[in-house]
Amino acid sequence: MLKLLTKLPLYWTYRQFGWPTMLPFSIVVSVSYRCNSKCKTCDVWRKPNDDMTFEEWDKTFAKIGRGPLYFTFTGGEPFLRKDTVDLALSAYEHCRPAVITIPTNGILTKRIIDSVERLCEGAPTTNIGINLSLDEVGERHDEIRMVPGNWKKAMHTWSELKALQKRHKNLVLTNHTVISNYNIDRFFEIYAGLEFLKPDSYITEIAEERVELDTVGWEITPMAEKYGPIADFLSEKAHQRRVSGFAKITQAFRAEYYQLAKRVLYEQRQVIPCYAGWASCQIAPNGDLWSCCIRAEGVGNLRENDYDLRRIWTGDAMAELRDSIYNGECHCPMANASYANMLLHPPTMARVVSTVVSP
Repeated sequence: MLKLLTKLPLYWTYRQFGWPTMLPFSIVVSVSYRCNSKCKTCDVWRKPNDDMTFEEWDKTFAKIGRGPLYFTFTGGEPFLRKDTVDLALSAYEHCRPAVITIPTNGILTKRIIDSVERLCEGAPTTNIGINLSLDEVGERHDEIRMVPGNWKKAMHTWSELKALQKRHKNLVLTNHTVISNYNIDRFFEIYAGLEFLKPDSYITEIAEERVELDTVGWEITPMAEKYGPIADFLSEKAHQRRVSGFAKITQAFRAEYYQLAKRVLYEQRQVIPCYAGWASCQIAPNGDLWSCCIRAEGVGNLRENDYDLRRIWTGDAMAELRDSIYNGECHCPMANASYANMLLHPPTMARVVSTVVSP
């Protein structure tokens, strides 16, 4: 983290003047669109698959090399790929990120537990974050996820993860709720109903209409007027939560994120400068490079560029997309990009540091 802080001024000048060229420090890797949930807020499971192989991802990570701070391995359901943990370990070997995060619906208990244990053992100097997605409580969760028995299986997975955490101190366990028009009216009941799980961190994200998820036009995003009180509640809870270490840093950023997301919904603009395409990016399962998953505009494919992200990153198509982002032609409350944006926004960082160092 300290090494990244020394680089932040370089990202500021990179966005402002186009130099020096910096690779992203936050990378989202979509390992596959395949999913064993059929969520009311997501249609990604219907998309055709052309997943890069382990060997292809290994070449990609080797050419990226040291530098990225944060990797997220997502899907679909990441653990449907039997080699997802091998991909994460390859990223660890070549890039040495400080954080590797994997979200999951918790259905494949044995595979998830075996994979997470191997990842914790194989990447001992990295914080391993496992985010269990829970959008409701009990059968209501199954109704949103469109999979009978999802809640029961997720609870079994959570119990096993808690036991695993006792053996691996680099394992951080999080509950994650997508707030949509399907559950926003029950959010406070959902929050109370999940408290017994006692996660290291509880996070929420707003359901968005994404090109990646084929949800454009679904009207799943809640109105700002409904989300505003929830954002204030979550920020206050994040400040009150008594945690330490990495979890305290995460909570401090979350408290800021909820207020940022609220403002984006109300004001419909980039409230702080967006660094997607400079400090963060996403790679699709087939190797297409995007600035982010909201626009999901491919600017080049790794397979066609010898698995060298740098070639695409410095190309004309990426430069054109950056111009659009820089000019504020898009805005969103997407969490992954927002974290990078907040790191690069001095007023936000000052508030985060104040929260972290406070007793």
